[in-house]
Amino acid sequence: MSKSKLEYIWLDGYEPTQNMRSKTKVEDNFSGKLEDCPLWSFDGSSTRQAEGTASDCLLKPIAIYPDPARKEGYLVMTEVLNPDGTPHISNGRALIDDNENDFWFGFEQEYFIMDRKTLLPLGFPIGGYPAPQGMYYCSVGGRNTHGRNVVEEHADLCIAAGLNFEGINQEVASGQWEFQLFAKGAKKAGDEIWIARYLLDRLTEKYGYYIEYHPKPLGDTDWNGSGMHANFSNHTLRTCGSRETYEKICEAFRPVVKEHIAVYGEFNEQRLTGKHETASIDDFSYGISDRGASIRIPIITVQNGWKGWLEDRRPASNGDPYKIAGRIIKTVTSANIT
Repeated sequence: MSKSKLEYIWLDGYEPTQNMRSKTKVEDNFSGKLEDCPLWSFDGSSTRQAEGTASDCLLKPIAIYPDPARKEGYLVMTEVLNPDGTPHISNGRALIDDNENDFWFGFEQEYFIMDRKTLLPLGFPIGGYPAPQGMYYCSVGGRNTHGRNVVEEHADLCIAAGLNFEGINQEVASGQWEFQLFAKGAKKAGDEIWIARYLLDRLTEKYGYYIEYHPKPLGDTDWNGSGMHANFSNHTLRTCGSRETYEKICEAFRPVVKEHIAVYGEFNEQRLTGKHETASIDDFSYGISDRGASIRIPIITVQNGWKGWLEDRRPASNGDPYKIAGRIIKTVTSANIT
């Protein structure tokens, strides 16, 4: 009889920033298929998702991946349900209106690797700062590159887990990195970001590090913050061949700035200042190849005859990809372009 370890992963009820929780279920002779992952439950009173007098919440498996770090292991992404089987109020995935997977998303997840002893980003000396920004971005060599061992191992884990992992690079600040994931379907894109975050967070346990997703962990300093830029397209954006159509879709974002910012991540006002390659949180703009705009129109999209995608540069590194994707879909759909 073989035994498999199924790691059930879910999002808790903390607001406005949810946290990952997980626990292991051992199954006999498990097939490795999603449909054979049983419904499970947890104590919602310990995660701000239920009261102690009625504490059970349900875990519904919605995606499964091999766990490359555990023997006979699987990573099971789940949705949280109420005891009656309806989506829990904390379940942002259930609100995504993309049943036909018309929307494709590519997320660029930025983050800082922090030393658990010093509570500083890698490369930062105690009581001071490293050399100013300029030489860290896409750097190589021990003077400017910090944490590559973690980043490379994380990439290997994500690829081995079957995620559509597209790349890594060191970012503008010391100890700051980024990975990219792409998926056809908003829900799948969200699933893969959360699984990739889980693998990254778990990996740091053995190095004495932790990951900081705060969008401006170094406060009001001349160091870049962290975002999770959302590259998105639907059939219209991929095929229209029309600048007018692109501009109409971009304009649909203008009247709903507050609605987007509300789900783009906590403390984002500290990052979206109009500096460090960001637009102001109070403004809305778009432009071709403009990394200081709210939405960037990639030059490749223009060169391809206005067939491609858009990049919303406002989402913060700690944002929930489910909620971000759901809001983008709602706005793009409101443009009423067929």
